[in-house]
This record gives sequence, structure tokens and C-alpha cells, in this order.
Amino acid sequence: MGIGSFIKKQFIDVLQWNEETEGVLSWRYPMQDFEIQNGGVLIVRESQIAVFVNEGQIADVFGPGTHKLTTQTLPLLTNLKNWDKLFASPFKSDVYFFSTRVQTGRKWGTPQPITIRDKDFDMIRVRAFGMYSYRVTDPRKFFTELSGTRDTYTREDVEDQLRGILLASMANSLGASQIAFLDMAANQALMAQEVKGGLADAFARYGIGLDEFNVASVSLPEELQAALDERISAGMKGGLGADKMAGYTKYQVAQSIPLAAGNEGGLAGMGAGLGAGLTVGQVMGQAMGQALNPGAAPAAAAPAAPAQESIEDRLGKLKGLLDKGLISQDDYDSTKAELLKKLIG
Repeated sequence: MGIGSFIKKQFIDVLQWNEETEGVLSWRYPMQDFEIQNGGVLIVRESQIAVFVNEGQIADVFGPGTHKLTTQTLPLLTNLKNWDKLFASPFKSDVYFFSTRVQTGRKWGTPQPITIRDKDFDMIRVRAFGMYSYRVTDPRKFFTELSGTRDTYTREDVEDQLRGILLASMANSLGASQIAFLDMAANQALMAQEVKGGLADAFARYGIGLDEFNVASVSLPEELQAALDERISAGMKGGLGADKMAGYTKYQVAQSIPLAAGNEGGLAGMGAGLGAGLTVGQVMGQAMGQALNPGAAPAAAAPAAPAQESIEDRLGKLKGLLDKGLISQDDYDSTKAELLKKLIG
């Protein structure tokens, strides 16, 4: 290389990142035809990490502070480039700065309901919304898994990835939890706690630390919410097992009475007059009784009471029994006297 060509080269004495643009998580120092001066200075501000990358391979990593760039401070890069112990000429290498500031106030939500397994409702679909915050904690993983060799990588870029991770982690955490959905819905801090552990592990695989995670609201789709409201109205506190059906049956019967009363003829109009109305009442009573005691066999209809027999007829039958010799004269006389007494008063 001629002396003129060497003089024309442009050297970098100081490498630093001022973070002029909000929301940038990774920024590559613009090298172009520049070379880093041997003995140059690297300035890494608080909440930053600088990484030297050689041909796509991460070499040396620097935390906050002012660093003089020599073979002693760049041991891995020196080894990768096979430099002599004391290289004297400028060198080229990609330098990436990473912001480690906490990215606060990031919103999350479920555009579509997610399906989870619940011990009360079996399978339910849930929608939820909230806030979270995070920061880059491991630039090596972040560079390898996400940002790569891009000039800039923003939080909007990373959050496209984080949303999918968040929804998958939420479904896994809530589905594996033994806590009923109704308990978590009543205590949103509990729901956030159930999700946060698994979510933090998922974020860590990409070099991201989860700082805070909260649930602001949780809801069911309209049709499931309507069913839940009905169940709450019935005073139900658990599943619809056999021991819970009685209250639900009472509630449904009570709900059906105003509907029947609104029909033409009311309850009696459902049959033929008052007798039919009483029959409806008996059927309702039997249904409620069956719900209260599900193991019992259905009650048979009570036999109709026999018509009252007149005293004259009973006296005739009594005389017939005497004539046939089936009763004695004394029996006949005493029974006849009692019947006549009832007849005469």
C-alpha cells in the first residue's frame, strides 16, 4: 500500500452511540471504508453494551465505561484475526451497540381468544389485555437469535416476535395451572403471576429479560359470558355435578313460570283448565324432587282414592255375608248396629 493511499484512509478514534432515536435496541456503528484506529477509544454509556463481531462471529463484549482498544483489550478478536501480539495498524470490525434500558409501558393483548383447559369449565376461550416491560440482558443471544447483522433493530421488530411467545406461554401456563379460571379472573394479580414465570423463561431464550408483567382485564367470549351469568344467577359456585343440579333445576323451573304465565290461558291454558294446571305443578314438583335426589326412582302416580260406599250398600253386603254363612249372627248384629248408628246419627 502506498503512503498516499494510507493517508487517504479515514480512521475512527472514538466509537460511541448517542441513542438519538427512541426505541432502537440494536445499532451497528457505520463503518463503510473507515477503520478503527489502534489505541482508539470505545465509550459505552450506562444502559449500553458494545459487541465486536468478526465475519458474523461475536468476539469481545464491553460493558459501560471507557475502553482503549488494543490487543490486550480485544483478546478474542485478536485471536480470530490472527494478529501479532502488538498490532500497530488500524483494523476493521463490525461494532454493535445494544440498549439495555427497560422498555416500559408495552401493551399486550389477545386479538383472538385463546383456548385453555379449565378444571371448572373443561375448555374455555379467554381474552385478556395488559402491560409488560422488558430489556436486553444477553446481547450474544439477542444478536444470534433476533437482531443479526441489521443496521438497526427496534422494539417494534422484537415485539412482533414477543407477541407470539406471550400468547403461547399464556396458553401453556394457564392450561397447566390447577387454579380455576373464575379465581384468576377475580384476582388478576394471581393470573399475571401464573403467566409470568413461563413467559420469563421463554423471553430468556432470546436474550431478553422480562421486567414486569400485569393483567389489566380478562374476559370470555359473549356466548360463554352469557352462560356464566346464568350460572351465577342460579347461585352456582362450582361445576354442574349431580350435587349441583338441584339448584340449577329450581332456577330453570322458576325461569319457565313467567314464560308459561305469559302464554294465552296461563298455566291452565297449557292443559284443560285448573286440573291441567295442577298436573303441570305435579310434574314440576317431580322434576325438582328428582333433581334433589337423583338416585331415587321416579315416583309412581298416586292411585285415585276409591269412591265412598254408602251405608245401605254396606248393609246389603253384610247381609249377603251372613246368608252365605261367612260371618256369625253375632258379628252381623253388632256390625249392623254400628252402621245404623252412623246412618241415624
